[in-house]
Amino acid sequence: MSTIRQIEPDVHGGPPPNLVDYDEGRERFSWEQARATLDGLPGGRGLNIAHEAVVRHVEHGRGDVVALRWRGRDGTARDITYRELDEESGRFANALAALGVEPGDVVVTLLGRVPQLYATVIGTLRHRAVLSPLLSVFGPEPIRQRIDLAAARVLVTTPSLYRRRIAPMRDELSSLRHVILVGEGDVPAGAVAWDAVVGAAEPVHRIPPTRPDDLALLHFTSGTTGLPKGAMHVHEAVVAHGATGSMVLDLRPGDVYWCTADPGWVTGTSYGIVAPLVHGVTSVIDEGDFEAGRWYELLERERVDVWYTAPTAVRMLMKAGPEPRAGRDLSALRLVASVGEPLHPEAVLWGEEVLGLPIRDNWWQTETGGIMVANYRCLPVRPGSMGRPLPGIEAVLLARDEHGEVVLDAAGEPVTVTEPDREGELALRAGWPSMFRGYLGQPERYARCFAGPWYRTGDLARRDADGWFWFAGRADDVIKSAGHLIGPTEVEQALLAHPAVTDAGVIGVPDPVAGEVVKAFVSLAAGFEPSDELRLELIGFARTRLGPAVAPRALAFDQHLPTTRSGKIMRRVLKARELGLSEGDLSTLESGGPDQEVAR
Repeated sequence: MSTIRQIEPDVHGGPPPNLVDYDEGRERFSWEQARATLDGLPGGRGLNIAHEAVVRHVEHGRGDVVALRWRGRDGTARDITYRELDEESGRFANALAALGVEPGDVVVTLLGRVPQLYATVIGTLRHRAVLSPLLSVFGPEPIRQRIDLAAARVLVTTPSLYRRRIAPMRDELSSLRHVILVGEGDVPAGAVAWDAVVGAAEPVHRIPPTRPDDLALLHFTSGTTGLPKGAMHVHEAVVAHGATGSMVLDLRPGDVYWCTADPGWVTGTSYGIVAPLVHGVTSVIDEGDFEAGRWYELLERERVDVWYTAPTAVRMLMKAGPEPRAGRDLSALRLVASVGEPLHPEAVLWGEEVLGLPIRDNWWQTETGGIMVANYRCLPVRPGSMGRPLPGIEAVLLARDEHGEVVLDAAGEPVTVTEPDREGELALRAGWPSMFRGYLGQPERYARCFAGPWYRTGDLARRDADGWFWFAGRADDVIKSAGHLIGPTEVEQALLAHPAVTDAGVIGVPDPVAGEVVKAFVSLAAGFEPSDELRLELIGFARTRLGPAVAPRALAFDQHLPTTRSGKIMRRVLKARELGLSEGDLSTLESGGPDQEVAR
């Protein structure tokens, strides 16, 4: 239990929350009830995310409501209504059909927050193709891996990104048939301009029959070993997007909503696009980068009611001090929520002091598809806590042995932790609508995510005596930096491509803004000597291949990296040495020791 004071609910006024009573809500809630709040395709033809997000609003006479309030990097502004989004997404769906794209084919986006992104997302789902969004900061190698793994048929990007990231390796992307370019710039051979293919298409489009379990979204997430994992989500996920948008984010018609997540990240899709559109609200879309004064100005000018952001952004605002906030009227804010990594207690209290509201943290994963544990308006906020499970979600802590395996009882069933404040692996009873349905092409890896009826999240947590959950750490080596999961293997492999590097180990180290940043340790080949020049060269080399969001921020030379006898880098030992912690069991250590000489 946190020693920091609890913040009581409803002390800030505003309309009553959608979820008025948490305990009653848990008792009464059912996923069938949540499905009934959606329309379904007319004539009983199934369930399609695009229909629930856009088309039904037009059919119900809400087409003139502003869906997207877009603010460009150069200061330009454009309001896009639900009717306009319906028409533009219809054009994109018809363009896909004209290109010969089949339902089930994968459409990849490599775009920032531009209006065409939203038409692409909705249009892809209308056509029953599969959307796979990528972060625009990715370098060529992560892009190539993901396009290849997805066997993507269509890429939507900008001329600049195409020229810098795609063109040099286009011949290697054997599955890619069509590239659609958004914005100004030359259109090279092998690509077509958005206006030529989408702008010329008809705006009227009828969504074909769609089964709830038809594949809709493919989100790639990194692991500790091997290639990125493609988490597959279906159209039924919209049931969870709608329910969480109501119960956690408290969305309602008439709201102005701002989600700051990058559209290439799962949050930017589930809660930057789908959930707000399902609720018929107006979303603020800011193309620009973070700047504290401009963000406060935007919150004030747009009269934002609900703001969903990330701990990294909160820490950057805290670091900016009180001056950018001074004189701004933020009285429209009803709820501020955060996701991506644990939000430390001081940030929650800072929100109450500076924004006028505590920041309500919540927890979920790419694999869960939607928010699973949260702090709700109707409940007290315990700063530092993840909150309590969503109605409809059963969360437990699984006991683990010294090897990290789930403990089983005599009947072979997983043992759950029942004592308060004892750590275990957070697990969820499988079966909620937005649960991923597999890792693309990796059924064995998917099967390992489950222990009996429980989905194993890989996150360690504890539960206090009152039912609030508290994050304790990752059970594996994935690095969580600025809300993004970074697989160490991906970074290590990029560094190993440099002729100076013979071995590499990558860990996350604490950072006051990003939570963690990537630090690499490399062993050099014969003929190379440690130097500041080589360090900068290697960081730049990795940055070119991986992009700034994934590449290491720091690098150390180490000719005696700790490895197991099988040659696997012992990242936990690297991390322990970096942080001055106990190195634990070294029985499998093959080489290296705590007194080795390291050039930093």
